[in-house]
Amino acid sequence: MKAEDKIFTKSFILIFTALLFTALVMYALMSTVTEYASSLGTSAAIAGLVSGIYIFGGLCSRIYSGNALERNGWKKTALAFMTIHFLACLLYFLARDVNLLLIVRFIHGIGFGASANAIVTIASQVLPKKRYGEAFGYFMLGTTIAVGIGPFISGLACDYFGHQASFALAAIFSAIALMAMILLEVDEPTKTQSEENDYSILEKIFEIDAIPVSFFTALTSLGYVSILSFYRLYAVETDLTAAFSWFFILYSIILVVSRPVAGRIQDKHGDMIICVAGIIAQTIGLFLIAIAPSTITVLICAVCAALGFGTLNSACTTIVTRNTPPNRRSYAISTFFIFCDGTMGIGPAILGSFVSLSSGYAPVYFISSLITLLALPICIYALKRN
Repeated sequence: MKAEDKIFTKSFILIFTALLFTALVMYALMSTVTEYASSLGTSAAIAGLVSGIYIFGGLCSRIYSGNALERNGWKKTALAFMTIHFLACLLYFLARDVNLLLIVRFIHGIGFGASANAIVTIASQVLPKKRYGEAFGYFMLGTTIAVGIGPFISGLACDYFGHQASFALAAIFSAIALMAMILLEVDEPTKTQSEENDYSILEKIFEIDAIPVSFFTALTSLGYVSILSFYRLYAVETDLTAAFSWFFILYSIILVVSRPVAGRIQDKHGDMIICVAGIIAQTIGLFLIAIAPSTITVLICAVCAALGFGTLNSACTTIVTRNTPPNRRSYAISTFFIFCDGTMGIGPAILGSFVSLSSGYAPVYFISSLITLLALPICIYALKRN
């Protein structure tokens, strides 16, 4: 195998480390910060806002980050926002009232959103082009691992040593990510000033060609967020708490196995087979738990969600970066995450409106399955354009 076709290089390890530990900060704090806000004497609604304002801050910085990456350079921008991300972790120790905590969470979200964009943009240059799908599958496992172990480690630290311990863990994770980025050598594409001046205001936020793929991925993310937002309530309603406790464990296991395999299939047979299969799988999984909730359908849904949004997230990130010129990749990645984050931000409110005393939470998953299915014709159209 040629050196340029190798996946597991020094550069890959460093960029993977940056992604893993940046994502670990997000998921570690997500599991404990709401509880910390409640301990300060605030209401459940405000505690929820403390959690959600992080995503809003990230969305704001993602809108800006595409232009910042191209204007200021990829690594320079990454280091600037990863430093903000690290310093925000330290500010949690000073946030002794909910107003300060809200400010810290917003700043932290700003640091995270642009950092994540920069990391994925840099990865698009580091990963081998002939094995792009497979390499992206391995790279995105950093997020999968973070989802699985972040809440567990943070919860354990919080239970034994208090909330300050979870803040300390977040600071350590963020410092490791920052150090990996400092050590990484980045070969950035060159760009002339005239190119930047040719962009319209819209093009300084979005990569237009990335919108169709971003849009259908966002629709599938709405299906996934229905699980994240309401599964605990639905589990109690259907007396399936034990089954749902295994959901994310099985989800993570399937993702670890399926993402590299899906990447190889994508490289060899194209994007359509992976994306269509993923949308159909997630539609089936959500439909099953809506109409026939049981232990077996919950476990089937976990597998389908992994093959659905879990695999699609990696596959579609591959598509929007691979099919975009190097000097527009940061905009393409920013566009992709703006759509997905936006959907995840407003999704719970939209889906929650279908809940009633008579119907319970089942309509949430039925509507989510229909929305996921709606992504199918958009997917076929978007991929035929590429």
